[in-house]
Amino acid sequence: MTINFPELARQAAADGAITADEVLALRRSAWPDGRIDQTEAEAILAINEVVSTKSPEWIDFLVEAVGEYVLNGTEPRGYVADDTANWLISRLDHDGCLDSAAELELLVRVLEKALGTPDRLKDYALAQIERTVLTGEGPTRDGGSLIPGSITEAECKLLRRVIFANGGDRPAGVSQREAEMLFRIKDATLGQPNAAEWQRLFVQGVGNYLQGWTSGRSITRERAAELEGFMNQTSSGLGGFFHRMSRVGAGDLRSAARDVLAAPPARDFAGEAGSEAGVTSPEQSWLDGKIGADGQTDPLEEALLAFLAEA
Repeated sequence: MTINFPELARQAAADGAITADEVLALRRSAWPDGRIDQTEAEAILAINEVVSTKSPEWIDFLVEAVGEYVLNGTEPRGYVADDTANWLISRLDHDGCLDSAAELELLVRVLEKALGTPDRLKDYALAQIERTVLTGEGPTRDGGSLIPGSITEAECKLLRRVIFANGGDRPAGVSQREAEMLFRIKDATLGQPNAAEWQRLFVQGVGNYLQGWTSGRSITRERAAELEGFMNQTSSGLGGFFHRMSRVGAGDLRSAARDVLAAPPARDFAGEAGSEAGVTSPEQSWLDGKIGADGQTDPLEEALLAFLAEA
């Protein structure tokens, strides 16, 4: 970057704000090569720590710029490396929590856009939202305090974005740990003035865990790196392939074609998804334990059971 970040940080500390013109200057300096490195990402996060007034322009820049480094700073691009996830959590965490909605939005956006992330990154984001719901304080409430033990529409939206995000241990689906978190929030917010969206999110989230398809998981970061390395090998290029094929006789080609035609049929993804839609015996035992834990069935649990019975 050509901009003097230490000087900008001192200015931000003095007046507690970054102007739209300063954000524009940052944007122009940040992407001359289309990439953000760790030093630049560190500087942006350092400025964020001393800015008390975070404008929409600044939040957008923070999320885009630091997100670019986290997602594409290492190969293969789009996958968050373990070291990068550890770095991000260490830079955002302040005694176990986040300081601003901008930091939480950065985490959520990374999870949404990533092809794969370490599970602890998603777990950390969910823990921040759960803590806010239980305590009434946190980044989703802009530093303010509402009724502890109630869940707002904003928190429902964040939870939905995170648990159904592509990154994590069950891409675009709900894991058992996430379903258990939904039960914890449900138990802690019963009888409170919760958002109308909350019951729907609880039912859909736990229902997804119990009836969701798990066989179609995306490939891991390690496997993606192996495939990318293979594709980059010059000896495996298309030119070499066609050169070798030109030296194969017609009889050998016909034999290869017969082998391809005799290959096993493609996976029946629709059939697999249908076969996994039912609740298994271990899942039913888990659900019975959750619902029977307090000896009674509350309205959200009744809605969940009705959903499962109809499905």
